[in-house]
Amino acid sequence: MAASSIPKPTPASKPWAAGPAASRPEPLSAVNPLNPVNPALSALRASLALAGPSSLALPLGVAYSGGADSTALLLAAARCWPGQVQAIHIHHGLQAAADGFVRVCESVCAGLQVPLHVLHVDAGHAPGESPEDAARRARYAALAGAAKQRGLGGVLLGQHADDQVETLLLALSRGAGLPGLASMPAQFEREGVVFYRPLLQTPAASLREWLVQQQIPFVDDPSNTDERYTRNRIRARLLPALAEAFPQFRATFARSAQHAAQAQALLLEVARQDLAAVGTPPAIQALQVLSQRRQANVLRHWLLLQHRATPSAAQLEQLLVQIAACTTRGHQIHLKVATGHVTRLGPVLHYTAGADEPG
Repeated sequence: MAASSIPKPTPASKPWAAGPAASRPEPLSAVNPLNPVNPALSALRASLALAGPSSLALPLGVAYSGGADSTALLLAAARCWPGQVQAIHIHHGLQAAADGFVRVCESVCAGLQVPLHVLHVDAGHAPGESPEDAARRARYAALAGAAKQRGLGGVLLGQHADDQVETLLLALSRGAGLPGLASMPAQFEREGVVFYRPLLQTPAASLREWLVQQQIPFVDDPSNTDERYTRNRIRARLLPALAEAFPQFRATFARSAQHAAQAQALLLEVARQDLAAVGTPPAIQALQVLSQRRQANVLRHWLLLQHRATPSAAQLEQLLVQIAACTTRGHQIHLKVATGHVTRLGPVLHYTAGADEPG
């Protein structure tokens, strides 16, 4: 069941391949019309039925890397909303094959008569930041910027069921809490743009199989097989073993992620109510009225919402100890939290980001 076991056609052997033939691309309707329905189209229709057609505002963008998942999603979106879809390709400039990805994307988009926007981004990572996180941050910023600039109602993302399992396993390996175990949401907003993930219930293998049957070109990113990255090791080693031992693991893992997401949503609701009660910044005496679990929950929410700071478990535990001990005017609090410090400022807590910059 592993995606890597499915043969990938080479672009040169297919219609719309990059090269001289790309100037007269074969229309989508002419390619193997009797083959099974695109799994991405089924998933997109199921998402629409669940959320309601009015939940999507047209026109839409599709984050199109040229890989199998985003290719199938682009074809599905173009089928659902003819003339209302634009493809956005992010060129990270991190590998020699990137220009070849663009050529395949141009060829497929020409065949679909879908506008393609190629955006070059600087994916350099800051000190202490992983290259993967830096690339992800740059990618979402570029997608959001392109969507706003072109008046798009949202952006469709091609993450599928295997990606969701990998995200959950990564979270487990890092000892993550509920936000991590909830994995990837089907819908979220970033920088004022709504992003959608309609393929989270769709296995990667089904998307690749359909594209191979249809002889539609897609690319394989060579970095996806580099097992120096934890996600790639999970994909290459753990997913095949899980498929053999637990054939339904994608569905069961997805349910676990949904349960975690529901629990996290409830904690967020409680945190909002408690923050309204303790104030911003939080009043120490008001915090002391709450149980320690609710104190921890509301403090995490305050730090993230107001200061984009995420405390470690040890930092938060120490902060709770200090709040409990804060029974006299003279008791001082000065604790390292994330990249800054939480201090006592009279009756309330105060957060300072970095060395000198106020949070």
